[in-house]
Amino acid sequence: MAKALVLGAGIVGITMAYELWRDGHEVTVIDREAGAADFTSFGNAGMIAPGHAYAWASPASPKILLKSLWRNDQALRLKPSLDPAFVKWMWKFWGQCTAERAAMNTRRKVRLCNYAQSVFRETRADTGVSYDANDGGILYLFRTQSAFETANRKAEILRQEGSDITVLDADGIAAKDPALAGCKDQFAGALFGGRDETGDCRMFARNLASWLGERGVTFRWGVTARDLETDGDRVSRVVTDRESLSADIIVLSLGVYSPHLVKRIGIDLPIYPVKGYSMTIPVSGRDNTPAIGGIDEQSLVAYTPMGNRLRVTATAEFSGYGTGHSPDDFRHMTSVVKGLFPDGADYSRAEYWAGLRPMTPEGTPILGATSFSNLWMNTGQGHMGWTMSHGAGRLVADLIAGRKPAIPLDGMTI
Repeated sequence: MAKALVLGAGIVGITMAYELWRDGHEVTVIDREAGAADFTSFGNAGMIAPGHAYAWASPASPKILLKSLWRNDQALRLKPSLDPAFVKWMWKFWGQCTAERAAMNTRRKVRLCNYAQSVFRETRADTGVSYDANDGGILYLFRTQSAFETANRKAEILRQEGSDITVLDADGIAAKDPALAGCKDQFAGALFGGRDETGDCRMFARNLASWLGERGVTFRWGVTARDLETDGDRVSRVVTDRESLSADIIVLSLGVYSPHLVKRIGIDLPIYPVKGYSMTIPVSGRDNTPAIGGIDEQSLVAYTPMGNRLRVTATAEFSGYGTGHSPDDFRHMTSVVKGLFPDGADYSRAEYWAGLRPMTPEGTPILGATSFSNLWMNTGQGHMGWTMSHGAGRLVADLIAGRKPAIPLDGMTI
């Protein structure tokens, strides 16, 4: 039994801890927050969605980002900065915005997402952890015929990698979710991810952390990793704001803060925060609550039913490390979701949140070994953290154990 230390307790760190525990290691997890999934995973869209695994860097992205400089209704928003890390990251992102690279990155992402979903279902069966699950699929809604046809062509990449993507007309949309019957004619059609599913990511992470704690995994909350000390080809100590820790296996899962910790020891991680916004709205007593999750693709506003709540998310904003927000940030997404479900939630009681996605320019995570024999990477899952987490954890655990990973890791290593 080896001593394993996981740095970070978002959904990626918690699932990593599960995989290491499953392999028989003595596992400790540290996190700066007061509990599991209290930062990036706190208010995410809640979608386990291989059907939405497209690379954000595409030929259309530069135009969308430039247009966002004077319009606030764009799915991607750019707030220019002279931060050298931002300039360097954005230059790499721009380099990925070709049709060839977008297709390659999408293929890699969906391959990992499909594998991760299969691992997730194993974990769910083995642990019985609850999380307001809904396995009814996800609707991807298109308001114009041209956008619908383009999306159906693009979806062929996902289908080739095993995703279940079918085409629906307006009546098919209403049949999948009767709550959309009143607005079905606003849409030219939809793609339906039949194996996609939704649930409360934070609830899952917290319940899995409790499950692991009952089985001997140690969690240390309110502990911030400050530095790594090295001795030859090993990390000898993780220096925190409270103590120094050592371990045979150290896995970095600190999301947007991952680059900060390893920069001094010569590891340059191309991860930068991309801000997202979400609302969580009570639905008790309402008549038009959606039955399954969906995304209005014109505005990239996503909605997810979660028990007695509706989660609504939108926007990918390149604006640094701030998590502040104002009422204006939620105006457009509120208008979109009210148009779909005017009586679907108590919008006057919405709770607002903003969080930071740890994005790489390609959209694929960084997994596996480093130049230090006991330091491993599991970070940079971006907007697909909930979807990718279980597969990423299994792949890294396999590498640590010397097992052959189940899928290729092309484009996902340092």
